[in-house]
Amino acid sequence: MPEQTAGSRPTLEAVAARAGVSRATASRVVNGGAGVRAPLVDKVRQAVEELGYVPNHAARTLVTRRNGAVAVIIAEPEFRIFSDPFFEQQVRGISRELTAHDSQLVLLWVEGPGDHDRIARYLGGGHVDGALAFSLHNDDELPAVIGRAQIPTVFGGRPVTGSSPDVPYVDCDNRGGAREAVRHLVSLGRTSIAHIAGPRDQTSALDRVDGYRDVLVDADPGLIRQGDFTEESGARAMAELLDSRPDVDGVFVANDLMASGALRTLRERGVRVPEDVAVVGFDDMESVVATTRPALTTVRQDIEGMGRLMVRLLMRLLNESGSDTPASVITPTTLVRRASA
Repeated sequence: MPEQTAGSRPTLEAVAARAGVSRATASRVVNGGAGVRAPLVDKVRQAVEELGYVPNHAARTLVTRRNGAVAVIIAEPEFRIFSDPFFEQQVRGISRELTAHDSQLVLLWVEGPGDHDRIARYLGGGHVDGALAFSLHNDDELPAVIGRAQIPTVFGGRPVTGSSPDVPYVDCDNRGGAREAVRHLVSLGRTSIAHIAGPRDQTSALDRVDGYRDVLVDADPGLIRQGDFTEESGARAMAELLDSRPDVDGVFVANDLMASGALRTLRERGVRVPEDVAVVGFDDMESVVATTRPALTTVRQDIEGMGRLMVRLLMRLLNESGSDTPASVITPTTLVRRASA
């Protein structure tokens, strides 16, 4: 029987000897291989625990053809990733679910087309088992870049119609949530309801504009102002609305950060919320709504839960190779009423 000296690292041979099996059998068990009878699996696992053996990553990869790592690709500049709590919440959900699946998160962000070659080389280099990509833009070649790597992938957010039809995605009911927000403003008796929209090149923002128009079919185009999901853009758009449409008495804002900026502008202009202008946001991000004055009425989407769902879909792709692609998931939204509307 191989001896293990004090302080030395346990070897696979020592595990095999302790369990009374061959080295090949011990290797298949500790590295995730199949074809070993249950009683022997139990003996090997007990030996691993008793000896404190740590499997060799390279050997595990050879047996399972897995790296135990997943690329999380965010198509936004670095400053957006670290300033927008949406990304923090979604990555937290992804990280927690990957941990539950004994897999590591590799974070990659894409500032522009110049990063595509780097991403393609990394994904094609066999470093990760799959990819999760979100915050995609309509004219972005990133989905095609990821597709050429031929690795299992799940998108966060509905991709552009017709692009990557075989890639499942997780999104919330953006259009339905927008409809509920605008209907709430209508129910409050508001008659001049504006919309501060998100970027025109992202489907989530476009769907929320569509939801606004579903309710206000004859809305004046001048009541829609453009933002980019940042707080400053919301403040700027609100100022434009007050200058051009002083009759505005309700605003549906496409995300909470922009809504926070809109509330700041209203406060600076001496406009009372909700007495003069009622405001509804979208996201229900705790770190944002906790600081708004008054407390923000908003449409809640389960951002962290959506991150977890992305991982679960990816694990189905990894574990059910050759089977049908899992269906995309649209999660429900809920209006959370607070003081702003």
